[in-house]
Amino acid sequence: MMQHSALANNHSNRMNQYLVKEIMEATPQQLLIKVYDFAIANCNKHNMVKTNNAIQELINGLNFDTEPVREISTGLLRLYLFCQEQMRLKKYDIVNTILVELRSTWVEAFRKL
Repeated sequence: MMQHSALANNHSNRMNQYLVKEIMEATPQQLLIKVYDFAIANCNKHNMVKTNNAIQELINGLNFDTEPVREISTGLLRLYLFCQEQMRLKKYDIVNTILVELRSTWVEAFRKL
């Protein structure tokens, strides 16, 4: 039993090292998509805390510094806050639809860069 636990821990440590390396080497665009992936996965699991934490990270990343991006960021902020509220109300399908659409939009925008 102890040997199985040690093997599981070793595997977990290797996976964590891989994940840390992947995140540290990711571009800002890749990190944004990873946050969306995390939020979507946890929304599908009906995990309100993890989903709302991921959405909060998306909120924290918004830029309100200049006028051109302020309007976009304000719209995203409203959507993110709406998603957090819908998660609290257990309306997972609505949140999933919004997050999947936003992720898709970002992926398409990054392709055009």
